Amino acid sequence: MTKISKTGILTSGITRRSLIKTTATVALVGAVKTAFPSGAFAAGAGPEVKGIKLGYIALTDAAPLVIAKEKGFFDKHGLPDVDVAKQASWGATRDNLVLGGAANGIDGAHILSPLPYLMHTGKVTQNNKPVPMAILARLNLDSQGISVAKEYAETGVQLDASKLKAAFEKKKAEGKEIKAAMTFPGGTHDLWIRYWLAAGGIDPNKDVSTIVVPPPQMVANMKVGNMDVFCVGEPWNEQLVNQGIGFTAATTGELWKGHPEKALGLRADWIEKNPNAAKALLMAVMEAQQWCESMDNKAEMAEILGRRQWFNVPPKDVLGRLKGDINYGNGRMVQGTDLYMKFWKDGASYPFKSHDTWFMAENIRWGYLPANTDIKALVNQVNREDIWRGAAKDLGVAAADIPASSSRGKETFFDGKVFDPENPSAYLDSLSIKAAS
Repeated sequence: MTKISKTGILTSGITRRSLIKTTATVALVGAVKTAFPSGAFAAGAGPEVKGIKLGYIALTDAAPLVIAKEKGFFDKHGLPDVDVAKQASWGATRDNLVLGGAANGIDGAHILSPLPYLMHTGKVTQNNKPVPMAILARLNLDSQGISVAKEYAETGVQLDASKLKAAFEKKKAEGKEIKAAMTFPGGTHDLWIRYWLAAGGIDPNKDVSTIVVPPPQMVANMKVGNMDVFCVGEPWNEQLVNQGIGFTAATTGELWKGHPEKALGLRADWIEKNPNAAKALLMAVMEAQQWCESMDNKAEMAEILGRRQWFNVPPKDVLGRLKGDINYGNGRMVQGTDLYMKFWKDGASYPFKSHDTWFMAENIRWGYLPANTDIKALVNQVNREDIWRGAAKDLGVAAADIPASSSRGKETFFDGKVFDPENPSAYLDSLSIKAAS
C-alpha cells in the first residue's frame, strides 16, 4: 500500500532529487507526444483493431464504459472486442496500464484525472519510469462525497470542516490517530478531502493521517472504525448512509460546482499505433455519455451498474444521487438537486485543459510534483482535446455542445478562492495551508 509521509510526499523511494528531475523528464517525454497527421481520420477509415482492454473501478462514473459495452456502442463503431475489466484499486489500474495490453495488462481505463499525468512523469511508477499517457475525454462532473463516521454527528459538520477541529483535537489528546481516507495519492478524492480540510483550518499533513483505501472497501473499513472521514465516488457514500454507518458532510459539487472528475485515459503508444480505433473508441464512449445523461435512463443505468458482473450492489445505492436526490444521513434530505452526476451536460465530456491545470497546481500544492513543474507543457503533452474535437465532428455533435476554448476560465470554490488557469502560481500563493516547498 502506498503511504504518504507527514510532508505529503509519497514514501515510495521518491527523493528530492527525483522530484527535481521530474521537470526534465516531462520535457523528454514530450518528444514522444503523439502527433496525428492531417487526414489521419479520413472518412471511411476503419479501426485498426477490433477491440482494446479497458480497466474500470466500481464507481458510478465508470458508467460510460459499462453502458458503451452493454448497449452496443462499441460494436456500433467497429470495436466488438472491447473488454471492460474490473480493477481492484487505482494502484492496480496503474500497474496494469504500465504492463499494457500486450503484456496481459490494459491499454486504457476509467481513471482519476490526475493519474495519467503522474504516470506520464514517472511520479507513481516503479523506478520512476515514465509511461506516456493521454487523456481523451472527461467522463463526468460532480457527485463524489466526503463522508464522516457516525461518532462525529453531534459536531454538525457539513461544508465547514472546522467543526471537526475540537473533536479531532480531543481524540488526538487521548492518543488516538485521526485517519482520513482517499483512493490514491494525488488523485481527485485526495485533492477534494485535502481542500475541504484545509479550508476548515485542518492541515491534512499535520492534523490527520491520510491513508489509501480502494473505493469498494471504504464502507467496510469505516464500519470497523479504520477511518474517521473519507472521500470517494458513488455509490459508496450512499451505501454508507443506507447502512447507517456514517453520513455525508458534503458532496464535492458543493466544494466546486461543476468540477471535473474521472477521465478516459489511454497509453499514448496505443493511440499512436491505432489512431482510428482510438477515435472510434472515443465516439462510442461519447454516445454512451449522452445516453447516461438522460434522466429517463437513470433507473436502467442503476440496475445495470448494480449487477454482479459490474458493481454487485443494490441498485438503490446507485440511483438516488444519480438523480440528485441526496440523503446525507444526518437528518438532511434533498430532492431533485443539480448536484447529480453530469455525463454530457455542461461540457462534461470535453477535457478542458484549464481543469487539468488545476489538478497539476494542487499536486504541486501537496508536494506530489515539484514547484518548478512546467504545468502548461505537461498539460499540452497529456491532454488530447484535439482528438475529442475530431470525434465530436464525426459524431455530428451539436456546435452548442462543443466548447469554443480549451479553457473554462476562472473557477471559484466554496471558500471564495479563485483559480485562474492563466496564473496557477497566484492561486498557490493565496493558499495558507500547503506542503512545505
